[in-house]
Amino acid sequence: MIRLLSLLALLLAVPAASQPAARPWTAVARPVASGSYLIGNPAAKVRLVEYLSYTCPHCAHFLSEGGATLKAMVRSGSLSIEVRNQVHDRVDLAAATLARCAGPAAFPAVHDALFAQQEAWLQRAMYWDQANASRLALYPELAKLRAVADGAGLTDIARAAGVNAAAIDACFAKDVFAAKTLAVSNATSKVRGTPAFEINGRLVENVDWAALQPMLRAAGAK
Repeated sequence: MIRLLSLLALLLAVPAASQPAARPWTAVARPVASGSYLIGNPAAKVRLVEYLSYTCPHCAHFLSEGGATLKAMVRSGSLSIEVRNQVHDRVDLAAATLARCAGPAAFPAVHDALFAQQEAWLQRAMYWDQANASRLALYPELAKLRAVADGAGLTDIARAAGVNAAAIDACFAKDVFAAKTLAVSNATSKVRGTPAFEINGRLVENVDWAALQPMLRAAGAK
């Protein structure tokens, strides 16, 4: 009997030990009703909506200042971040469309990589666009977006962040992804510029990280 119980205990222990560890909230994303992605605990006490543009240098600067603390808040489960893209130009549309195509599993990594490398790919995009303007004018719209994404190095960034080549090809094969990206952008018209925020439904504009952080703490983010 003792031997049987020991064997049973061993069998029960094996599946538990072999189960993969839960992903941190910072790596968890899901689509929400607005058409954007929510990163973090969907039941978090504090829901931050961030209105941003991937070609907005102020957005990149904001994340360089507050990104580490925001990740800690998300990791704790007390804060979730909904990313709403306000598209400012064609390069921005290509970047935002690629991020959407990444899907929930890869979106957090693609989102972070786009901002971390913004200065390099944005400069590359500017020179590439100027050098290829006449050729691009002959392309259909989706082909233009794909060419811009390739020329700026955005597709390389997406691949490095975990998006496979087939998903990238599918992203620009039909206009559904770009159309959904533009639909999210069109719904941000109440925001006058980026970055802008909502904290549990309250719109907050024209603030930097130094002003936003105490607001998040006061709301309950840890």
